[in-house]
Formats: sequence, structure tokens, C-alpha cells
Amino acid sequence: MKTPQTLNQLLGIQYPVIVAPMFLISNTAMVKAALDAGVTAAFPALNYRTDQELRDAIAEIKAHSDKPFGVNLIVNKSNPKYKSQLKTLIELKVDYIITSLGSPREVIEQAHKIGIKVFCDVIDLKFAKKVEELGADGIVAVNNRAGGHCGGTSPEDLLKELTNNCSIPIISAGGVAKSADIKEAMKLGAAGVQVGTIFIACDEAPIGQDYKQAMVDYGEKDIILSTKISGTAITVINTPYVQQVGTKKNFLEWLLKKNKWLKKYVKMLIMYNGMKKIEKAAFSATYQNVWVAGPAIESVKSIRPLKEIIADLVKGL
Repeated sequence: MKTPQTLNQLLGIQYPVIVAPMFLISNTAMVKAALDAGVTAAFPALNYRTDQELRDAIAEIKAHSDKPFGVNLIVNKSNPKYKSQLKTLIELKVDYIITSLGSPREVIEQAHKIGIKVFCDVIDLKFAKKVEELGADGIVAVNNRAGGHCGGTSPEDLLKELTNNCSIPIISAGGVAKSADIKEAMKLGAAGVQVGTIFIACDEAPIGQDYKQAMVDYGEKDIILSTKISGTAITVINTPYVQQVGTKKNFLEWLLKKNKWLKKYVKMLIMYNGMKKIEKAAFSATYQNVWVAGPAIESVKSIRPLKEIIADLVKGL
């Protein structure tokens, strides 16, 4: 079997690292700083409310650097902007698209016509094989140490399973905080890594100072899994508010999600409400703090420029 390319070979970058697309957090300043520091970065299309704002963001990054960057696209019905966002990404020819929460078939077909690469979020072998068969250029293996919407398998076990059964590059996502973590992932067969949590407290992030300080003040023991916020499992900091509202779906939410006719609409509503709570907490100090983070929070000791965080992360690679 042919050995897959590493992420830096695949994209022509210095280090095999993607600064993860983080809902509400990733912005053009972070992407530009990442490109300057020798890695790549992506941002969620949903971080921009209008098509013009999305276009402006892509144009700003392209004007700053010719290094490759990507955009994360939610490809299921919970994203009503999916079709228009895909059209814009194709038209502006971003370097790669990271798909989440649905079938990437249409994205792969459209993107490959003009040479855009497609990486697909997966949490298990079943979906990994599906996206490989569809022609994905790489797999983003989301493990149980990822921040936000995480998988259920350890980084080691997920990487072993995917590398033994898939022939395209695998990008390990979750639990990476230092260069030793990158080396370990690549020793297990990863082409590179996707890293999010340790960048939340960077100077460039547009979130509130309370959120950034929480990244410093809390640790791995304070990270819990909640299905209450967005309807699917998401890792958050165990603040007093999160403790108050609980981490499990209540009976009504459970009942509605079991109703086939209502399921789609309830899921969209829960996700929308959860996103609004996260948005409110991210940008303002409030007792209703829903701060998303992963176990790598343990390595966040200060608020500092993104380029410094990257320099420490890739030291010795």
C-alpha cells in the first residue's frame, strides 16, 4: 500500500498542522497569523452571517498571503446556508474545504472539478470508508479528546483503526497541545494534526476576555461532555451555569427527538438555541457562560499571540 502524503507535503506548508476551524472564534486575524507561522488554518463558513462577509474574509486572507487555508462547511440540513456557502467557496477557489455533519458527496464532486481539496470530519471507521470511497483527499479523525463536538474513541485507537483500513491521509484532531503530541500522532500513522483548544486564548481571537481567562484558570478536570447545549455531545468548561442547567437532554427534548416528524425541526432548534447560548457567552460576561474547550486546556497558561503558541507547538519538529 502506498504511504499517504503528510499534511505539509499535501498542502506545501512548513509544518503538518491545521489551526482548527472553531465556531465563533476563528477569524481572519488568526488565519493570517497561522499562515505567517508556517502552518495552515481554517475557519467555519458559519462564522460569517452574510455571503458578502464570507467573501470579504476570504479576500482579506488571500490579499495577505498565498499560503493555503481552508473553510469548514456544515453539509447537513441544520445549515440552511450550505448551498450558497458551497457556491461561494467554489467560486473563490479556497484551497481546501473541511466538511462536517453529513455526506460530503456534493462538495467533493464540485470541489474536485477545479482542484479544491476536501477533508472530511469522521469519528469512526464506517464513515471514514464512506468518504474515502467518495474521493475525499483526507480524513479529519475527530477523537474523544477534541474540543467542541468530539468523537468517542481515543486518539491512539482511532488512528490505529483508520491507518490500518484507509489509504488516504489522516489528520488527527483532538488532544494536541505540544510537539510531542504531534510526533506521537504521526508515529501512529497520522499525516498531520488539527489543533483548536490551545488557540482559544490567543490575542487575535475575537471572544471576550472572560472566556480567554477561563482558558487559563480552568484545567482538564473541568472539561465535561454535554448533550444539553446543541443536542449532540459537546465538550464545555464546567462553569456554575453549566452545572445549573445540567448536561443531559430533558424528557421533552428526548421525546421530541424521538418523534420522526418533529425530529429534524427539533434538532435544528436545539442546535440553533445552543449556538446562540455559546455566542452570547463567548462575547460578553454573563452568568450564562457556555464556554467550549477540550482537555488540552490543561496546557493553556497565559493569553498570548497566536504566533507564540504555534512556535511552542512546532518546536523540535
